[in-house]
Amino acid sequence: MSRSAHPAGPRHADVLTEGHYSAPAADLNALDAKVWSRTVTRDADGALTVGGITVARLAEEFGTPAYFLDESDFRARCRAWADAFGPGADVFYAGKAFLSRAVVRWLKEEGLNLDVCSGGELTTALDAGMPAERIAFHGNNKTVAEIERAVEAGVGRIVLDSFQEIVRVAHIAQRHGVRQRVQIRVTVGVEAHTHEFIATAHEDQKFGIALADGQAAEAVRRALNLDGLELIGVHSHIGSQIFDMAGFEVSARRVVQLLAEIRDEHGVELPEIDLGGGLGIAYTSEDDPREPHEIAKALSDIVTRECESAKLRTPRISVEPGRAIVGPTAFTLYEVGTIKPLEGLRTYVSVDGGMSDNIRTALYDAEYSVALVSRTSDAEPMLVRVVGKHCESGDIVVKDAFLPADLAPGDLIAVPATGAYCRSMASNYNHALRPPVVAVRDGEARAIVRRETEEDLLSLDVG
Repeated sequence: MSRSAHPAGPRHADVLTEGHYSAPAADLNALDAKVWSRTVTRDADGALTVGGITVARLAEEFGTPAYFLDESDFRARCRAWADAFGPGADVFYAGKAFLSRAVVRWLKEEGLNLDVCSGGELTTALDAGMPAERIAFHGNNKTVAEIERAVEAGVGRIVLDSFQEIVRVAHIAQRHGVRQRVQIRVTVGVEAHTHEFIATAHEDQKFGIALADGQAAEAVRRALNLDGLELIGVHSHIGSQIFDMAGFEVSARRVVQLLAEIRDEHGVELPEIDLGGGLGIAYTSEDDPREPHEIAKALSDIVTRECESAKLRTPRISVEPGRAIVGPTAFTLYEVGTIKPLEGLRTYVSVDGGMSDNIRTALYDAEYSVALVSRTSDAEPMLVRVVGKHCESGDIVVKDAFLPADLAPGDLIAVPATGAYCRSMASNYNHALRPPVVAVRDGEARAIVRRETEEDLLSLDVG
């Protein structure tokens, strides 16, 4: 069937009451700069390019589905965060968003530190040459083996998440004859404006030590009394995909109050405060994220004001952007497989990936944008649901969006802002092969994480 003969699905005028979605752009070929990386554009033929390379060429060389990461954009965002906070603060890239040896090398070269939360992330960081003193080690249930590795390597800080961990880290550090620099993660009772599963500072969840009932103060007492620990500060993280700074203001106020109580009880002014990450990015045109310099000024002003009120020296601030750096730098490229119009509802567009390469829509009800990128089209917009090829009705990539009504099998479509968590949370569901991550820069492309093969799957099946 020719593209022009493809039966159109319902047009937007027919479906204004169907669910929540953005209105179609006046020009479906236009690209919203907020959701695409900085070198993305369309060439004279209407094909999407990134780093000067067309998606058709990328698809031919690397296949689909695949994640394409704009290296120039990634590096520029690293520099923006480092410059915004300056030498008087520390920026730790949150490795859980996406981590590879190439990314570690870029972080090192651009002057950022690295936050890891598992033995595997720590191994990757050290293997790629990140200096151990620039690594922070997180996690709510670090194993003894992971702590041993971190202490032996000399990581710059371990974030303590429980009373058991305070003792565990102290004993391991003493056995190695060192004083391990640590922070205590406190839950400050702030409900971030985000999804329940990614809000991390209210009391009823697994992270941190509660501030409200005095447990955090007791954790400080224990840490200060153990010879193997050097308590350098407190840590707070209130959630993810946050646009409103009000939560950070409340969190900072409560953390600074704890610092003042520590001073009054122990005669010690802790030198550092980590406000975590969680700053949001634009997944759709409706999202309006703040720039790093705005965030830096807001957080610095909040902490300075609260410390002046408490008559404390202003501690050194740390932040942990992950999604805010890598999220906007990548898009996922798919090939359209089947198109199924449902009269009066929407058109289902099936692609060659799905929840195995982006679980966030199914897990968090996350919203994404999507565009036809192998060509332009003057066809009417149709409401679509982009779905994957997996055996789940919840296998949805983009819940509601508009694509041209002449969309056809074989077209390439792309979902922007997939640099964070998509590859990190990818799976082999239905024995799918996890896609590659391809770095693109100045007309050159190279896989920094290769595509899995069937041999990879079989190599683990030792039965």
